[in-house]
Amino acid sequence: MELALDFLAAFARQLQSPTLAFLLGGMAIAALGSRLEIPDAVYRFIVVVLLLRIGLGAGIAIREADLSEILLPALAASVLGVVIVLIGRVTLAPLSGPRPEDGIATAGLFGAVSASTLAAAMVLMDEDGLAFEAWVPALYPFMDIPALITAIVLAQLARARGGARPRIGAIVADSLRGSALSALALGLVLGIVARPDAVYAGFYDPLFRGFLSILMLVMGMEAWARLAELRRVAHVYAVYGVTAPLVHGGLGFALGYLAHLATGFSPGGVVLLAVMAASSSDISGPPTLRAAIPSANPAAYVGASTSVGTPVALLSIPLWIALADVVFSL
Repeated sequence: MELALDFLAAFARQLQSPTLAFLLGGMAIAALGSRLEIPDAVYRFIVVVLLLRIGLGAGIAIREADLSEILLPALAASVLGVVIVLIGRVTLAPLSGPRPEDGIATAGLFGAVSASTLAAAMVLMDEDGLAFEAWVPALYPFMDIPALITAIVLAQLARARGGARPRIGAIVADSLRGSALSALALGLVLGIVARPDAVYAGFYDPLFRGFLSILMLVMGMEAWARLAELRRVAHVYAVYGVTAPLVHGGLGFALGYLAHLATGFSPGGVVLLAVMAASSSDISGPPTLRAAIPSANPAAYVGASTSVGTPVALLSIPLWIALADVVFSL
């Protein structure tokens, strides 16, 4: 009973974070009919700055890290990306009616990673004093790319005629050229080879929290607006959007805990792995899937992700932090 009370107290404390408050505030003003708008160019600039900051920080950390410590968490991230899509293939896709591509694309989006959710988790954990290895955000592409590739390959196999085979090399190249992964990879490489510590500390790091709050506001407003799209598709997508982040995050926490037992992976690293697994891609995934699976309905996979999956993933961050508080204090 005491453990349950401790868990609930920690969870409630995390919900008071200003990061989540901006998300809920955006949903609230959108529900009230506010005409507040953030220009798309500003939104894209903020995303690029956040991803560069995450990549630079991870690259600086990798430069001084023991690579043997990174291998198992990276493998866990890759396995998670593939497994999440396969789970969606056998559960959601058969319920998608005559076009299983809708379910596969949705699973692909939920297998990939949300940069905004990752950034929000980093801020929440910093506020809570929960430390993690600085290279953990670099696990982003290890989960993101395998998930998108798996979804695209499955969708192509589902509609293949005459034994046509998916071009995996082209899929990988297209994914790497996406804006989100390009910005993250650039920051990662520069962090490793260019010694950008001064510009990181003087520009990127101070802007991180403020830009993130604006991003959360935009995502809250967009989540509310996307509800209309979600109503036009099967209710199974709404159910999936609620349950998938919790199931996937639980898988991520479990694999992260195994990495902790094997290599000493930090509790904070376990939480971030769970957050990445719980999230659904909001930047790299939608354009990649729209181009690679044109027959899939964006109202299904983008609606399920943006209007339900992302808010649930963000609000579940305190859940994983509270769970770590309990598990690692035993």
